[in-house]
Amino acid sequence: MLTLVLGSIVVLAWVILWYLEQSPYASLFHQHGSSSGHAHHHRLPAWLSSMTFLAGWLLMTIAMMLPTTVPLVNLFRRMLASRQQKAYLLLLLLTGYLLAWLSFGLVALALTRGMEQLAAGRQMLQTWIFSAGLFFLAGAFQFSKIKYACLDMCRTPLGFLMSHWHGRNDRREAFNIGWRHGLFCIGCCWALMLLMFAVSSANLSWMLVLAFIMAIEKNASWGRKLGRPLGVALIIAAVGICLYHLS
Repeated sequence: MLTLVLGSIVVLAWVILWYLEQSPYASLFHQHGSSSGHAHHHRLPAWLSSMTFLAGWLLMTIAMMLPTTVPLVNLFRRMLASRQQKAYLLLLLLTGYLLAWLSFGLVALALTRGMEQLAAGRQMLQTWIFSAGLFFLAGAFQFSKIKYACLDMCRTPLGFLMSHWHGRNDRREAFNIGWRHGLFCIGCCWALMLLMFAVSSANLSWMLVLAFIMAIEKNASWGRKLGRPLGVALIIAAVGICLYHLS
């Protein structure tokens, strides 16, 4: 039942994102590449533009990252079998997880705004350089120890729960489990998520590809082995972008 509920929420998020992408207001949810001439974006105050982006980011997190938490959530539900407030505690866990990703979205938004201002001040810093840099960064991170330390925490939900759930302050602990799991999830996936800005922050095809890759890394038995070959492919893509634009 819980898996069905989570699945329905994820499907609804994908449907909303698809609808928004087809609507005249798609540019409201894009940051990288937002200067492509969409009039709606330029009429909005900066604060409202940021709010719409963060709303889109939250939808993307639900669509792309929530499915990867299913093993953790199912284990937590079984641990709460005898508790009356298990639905509320599960909600707190998911709230903490999504809040961690929303905080990362704020940081990503600030960095993107800073890059846009830098690009506006330097004509030589073109969009393709930004995209190539993100691909190279994501590829290089696939070889880092931090990546795999965080990934191992995400791939062992039972051990994670046993070390963070004591049942003494169930509400706070439920939220903290979601928040900390979200931080480890960000720790292993942040560079891949930044690739959303290399194309467009609401490109559905690109979202599906990245969501599939991250789900395999975190949940498939052989997912850990995907990291380094993926890193090589991303670095090659970065070099390809540079060669294409410099040729």
